[in-house]
Amino acid sequence: MARRAKPGGETRSLSREAVLRFLAENPGRATKRDLAKAFGVKGDERYVLKDILADLQSEGVLEGGRRSYRRLGELPTVGVLEIRARDADGGLLADPVGWDEEERGPRPRFALAGTQSGPAVGIGDRVLAQLTYAEDDEGANAKVIRKLERRTARAIGVFRKTPGGGGRVEPVERRQLEYMIPPGATRGAEDGDLVEVEPAEHQRRGLPTGSIADVIGSMATERAISTIALHAHSIPHVFPDAVLTEAERAGPATMEHREDWRDLPLVTIDPRDAKDHDDAVHARPDEDPANPGGFVVIVAIADVSWYVRPGTKLDAEARLRGNSVYFPDRVVPMLPERISNDLCSLREGVDRPALAVRMVFDAQGEKRKHTFFRIMMRSHAKLAYEEAQAAIDGRENGVAPEILDTVLRPLWAAYRTLVTARSERQPLDLDLPERKILLSGEGKVDRVIVPDRLDAHRLIEEMMIQANVAAAETLERQKQSLIYRAHDAPSMAKMESLRDFLRTLELPLAKSGNLRPVHFNGILKAVRGTEHESLVNEVVLRSQSQANYSPENIGHFGLNLMRYAHFTSPIRRYADLVVHRALVKALELGPGGITREEEVELDRTAEEISQAERRAMAAERDTVDRLIAQHLAGRIEEEFVGRITGVTRAGLFVQLPAYGADGFVPISTLGRDYFHYDEAAHTLVGERTRLGYRLGDTVEVRLVEAAPLSGAMRFEMLTEARELPGTTGSFHKTRTRSRRPDRPFRAKNVAGKVRKKR
Repeated sequence: MARRAKPGGETRSLSREAVLRFLAENPGRATKRDLAKAFGVKGDERYVLKDILADLQSEGVLEGGRRSYRRLGELPTVGVLEIRARDADGGLLADPVGWDEEERGPRPRFALAGTQSGPAVGIGDRVLAQLTYAEDDEGANAKVIRKLERRTARAIGVFRKTPGGGGRVEPVERRQLEYMIPPGATRGAEDGDLVEVEPAEHQRRGLPTGSIADVIGSMATERAISTIALHAHSIPHVFPDAVLTEAERAGPATMEHREDWRDLPLVTIDPRDAKDHDDAVHARPDEDPANPGGFVVIVAIADVSWYVRPGTKLDAEARLRGNSVYFPDRVVPMLPERISNDLCSLREGVDRPALAVRMVFDAQGEKRKHTFFRIMMRSHAKLAYEEAQAAIDGRENGVAPEILDTVLRPLWAAYRTLVTARSERQPLDLDLPERKILLSGEGKVDRVIVPDRLDAHRLIEEMMIQANVAAAETLERQKQSLIYRAHDAPSMAKMESLRDFLRTLELPLAKSGNLRPVHFNGILKAVRGTEHESLVNEVVLRSQSQANYSPENIGHFGLNLMRYAHFTSPIRRYADLVVHRALVKALELGPGGITREEEVELDRTAEEISQAERRAMAAERDTVDRLIAQHLAGRIEEEFVGRITGVTRAGLFVQLPAYGADGFVPISTLGRDYFHYDEAAHTLVGERTRLGYRLGDTVEVRLVEAAPLSGAMRFEMLTEARELPGTTGSFHKTRTRSRRPDRPFRAKNVAGKVRKKR
């Protein structure tokens, strides 16, 4: 019997009782290696330990074995949790992963403690945590040890019943697997329900199996498509009761710490269907004789910082969400409606608190000075873009004559001077029309439109840009920490790739190490009105870096600005709220300023809200894809005119301009030639014929498959390959990756199944 010297000379015998005692004393480290180390087991003594463990397991005293041992019925003190929800106070709640209810009893739900000081986690994340249980299965809590990768997170799908009980879950993601659900693991899911699946572990063959972890709702509802995106991207969309209670307790702001600007005829100009109005504008000629032809422009922004204070549950929820998310069928707001659509919405004829910036521009549109104020304002008119534009153009409109003469005409006159400065500044001038999906009463696609781009849009956009610049300049001057809207210059690698592409069109791009937007604008101007216009706009866009939020100022390359911070949309962007608080503190404008704790956390805050922005963009894009796939699912075999928006080694992505959604053309279906991918030229080129397809080409395709759940469409190419002058023809780099159309082709179809080409 092995004996081990303990501190102080006492020995520990390797016996059944000693092993059980060790497991009771060390529930967090009870692997076979831990046991061997604790008892000093070496050589043949390993067989003694193995026999003891085997006997205890066969007698039903001990369980486990692969990773650790524990006494029968003993609950783990450390485990993997998946964060699933929040309590009424906004705290995070998590479920244990792989919990066996038959063996351990009802699955507990743990409240996470210490998430403010620990790693940044949110709904959908998996964590390793220290677990503490409550006797009545309520009040269990956990302390996060570390955040885990999300490779094994739950899957989202639509449940379909199968004869004999159980069912299967159809995937809603293009790369997601289909799961089989055994009888007894459906959690009451009905056919057609959107569900979350807990994948079974250690499965080696056959279709993957799993159990239903949560029933989200029926796919028959009007908002089913956007619901998929919310859950697939783990976007918080239900406000905790404590957050709603805080919002409801808020009352109208007072005149404390404010100037009275209610007589100034500020107006809001927004989309016709806007529910919240967070910015208002006013302009007049500058009366200063030292500034002939100049203008005074005022931009007033809803004072969200007055209502959403640091350390409150409203603030924690806003930071968690990061921004509002806009779907065709709904908006998931960053703030509850009591704040966003009521107290902070700059309604016509109603007193509202705001932060305002007064900017003075000269006759050339250059800003001479600016000053910030905390005010009480009253919007004198609520205008839609189309109404304001019609009034200026002299067309029929509902704008009051006094608003036209005293407000709109001076605004447009000021805007014309700003256009002069903008032209001199030369921001990146990409022409990429945005599409808007209009839905029917049943939540289905009615039509897709490209709204007209009006001067009214550009006016508000330019005035908001100037206000954002003023905010960044003021905070820098006050040496106050803030979050910038940062946009880096394109990387050298992307620039080389862009030059290679432009060379195929005989378009030069300077090799200077100090490229500015003006260089790209020259390229865009050269192709305007030609067959390459959309292609070059697309490629130039892809060459740009992604904008994000950062406490470090690297400037904004696309806008060609040295200092830029988001200030004008605090109702829908947390970054703007942080900037408001920074201004309140730096300029001593009263309560609601940024705290020292917030300043210390700016790096982390910037990273979190940048991730939230990317998450929202992906969810919005996926929802549009699903809606369009659903809309076209009944039009299989119809032919469409499209444009190639992506070229890969696997095939072509083709967008239908009328709908703004992409479908895929596999390379194996393009013809009898050997097609090669030319990365520099963004082409697929036939080796034998030297004919091919290029990014931006207009083509005709036939729809052969549409999967609304995953938002995927598959096309058949009808347009013949064409001659592509100027391609690099670097086939030797890609030949081994080419597909031969006369060989069997196996690929996942849009529903995630494997099929064989016939």
